Amino acid sequence: MKIDDFFADKGSDSEPSVRSLQFGALEAVSPSSAGSGSIDILKDVPMVVTAELGRTNMLVKDILKLGMGSVIELEKMTGEPVDILVNGKLIAKGEVVAIDENFGIKVTEICNR
Repeated sequence: MKIDDFFADKGSDSEPSVRSLQFGALEAVSPSSAGSGSIDILKDVPMVVTAELGRTNMLVKDILKLGMGSVIELEKMTGEPVDILVNGKLIAKGEVVAIDENFGIKVTEICNR
């Protein structure tokens, strides 16, 4: 049924009618053929990767007092692994390393799903 046919007999005063729609049957696909090459389409999808040193809660009045040289105490201890998140989901833990003049994270643990 075409969409024009569906709405063709509708008048401004008529009650809406409910009709069943028929869909074609879905074809079964074996897992081996479904997986072949299917991940390739996702390889170029950008994702946000975050390394989180720690967190804390602060009152607005304390945030307003922050300035150059202020220190914010985090809930993690020195030497604890940092969290590595992909799109906000924890996927691994690691340690902070220096690479020339840049920081990096060395993955030390992959988290269970």
